Amino acid sequence: MRRFDLRKNDMVVIRSGKDRGKTGKILRVLPEKGRIIVEKIHFVKEFIRPDRSKNVQGGIMEKEAPFEASNVMLYCSDCGQGVRFRHKKLADGSKIRICAKCEAPLEKAK
Repeated sequence: MRRFDLRKNDMVVIRSGKDRGKTGKILRVLPEKGRIIVEKIHFVKEFIRPDRSKNVQGGIMEKEAPFEASNVMLYCSDCGQGVRFRHKKLADGSKIRICAKCEAPLEKAK
């Protein structure tokens, strides 16, 4: 299991693949597989069989699929692009992530 610095609700930019350049919010993090699910990115078709006992009509449904976490970068709203980040220790002892370029905090205020 790898250590993950990406968290749920982080804004990310897709670096590679058919959705390259798009931004989205992380819906789920799967650290044991090294994958993430991003909102409105990497849609796949799922074929559903009709089931009368569950009152399901059946057909083709599109949903977000997990993809490799190494294909994304955190989005810095100040820089307006995907950036690398660093950790910074605050005076109260807590750690936050900051943009490596402009040193703006990437954490949302709690």
